[in-house]
Amino acid sequence: MKTLFWRSLVVIFVILGFIGAILPGMPTTVFLILAAWAASKGWPQMDAWLLNHPKYGATLRAWRENGTVPRKAKWIASSMMLVSAIIMFFTNAPLAIKIFTDVTMLLVAIWLWMRPEPQHQALLNADKTENTK
Repeated sequence: MKTLFWRSLVVIFVILGFIGAILPGMPTTVFLILAAWAASKGWPQMDAWLLNHPKYGATLRAWRENGTVPRKAKWIASSMMLVSAIIMFFTNAPLAIKIFTDVTMLLVAIWLWMRPEPQHQALLNADKTENTK
């Protein structure tokens, strides 16, 4: 029963991640991080597949090993939260809801920018700086 629960979560998170890969404004990596977490609890084959995925595997491994977030992902997430906050401003939602969602997104953005960046990315950025001198 436990295995079924974890595998169900994996499927839900992978589907949400797939939708996020298609729809702008919906995250992909967050759902894949959650899918990998759930897979590690009860679906080792799926966990290995996610961690070795050609596009998302490196990001998932970096998150699992060090809790790092690539700078590009930080910029994209922050931009999408800013766009969402602006759109929220023009909705008919009650003011309390607008304030709550915007403050929540701001706190998430602050937390996100406090996360370290992958070490290999810092080395790549240093190499680019050296090459431009």
